[in-house]
Amino acid sequence: MTLGEAQRRVDAWIGQFEEGYFHPLTNMARLSEEVGELAREVNHRFGQKTKKKDEPEGDLAMEMADILFVVICMANREGIDLQTAFDRMMEKVEGRDGGRWRRRK
Repeated sequence: MTLGEAQRRVDAWIGQFEEGYFHPLTNMARLSEEVGELAREVNHRFGQKTKKKDEPEGDLAMEMADILFVVICMANREGIDLQTAFDRMMEKVEGRDGGRWRRRK
């Protein structure tokens, strides 16, 4: 699925509801919340903060997907084409950081 397809899929789902997309500040709070959930899971898996014995295993992929969903909602609300934005960002890092690290042989 392309970024454009993902944006259309999210837009079709949100479009079913009278409320539509959340206000930008609400979406920013949602994004912060989802990033916090990902950070917590990463810390439990790789950091020094272990899970409680009765705490269920988290799902890194779902936490990342939650973040992606909110970012897509934000982009859709503001009329941003994420594929175009992503392509521009990759051009930037490929040009700026192309010689920054050692290439694999």
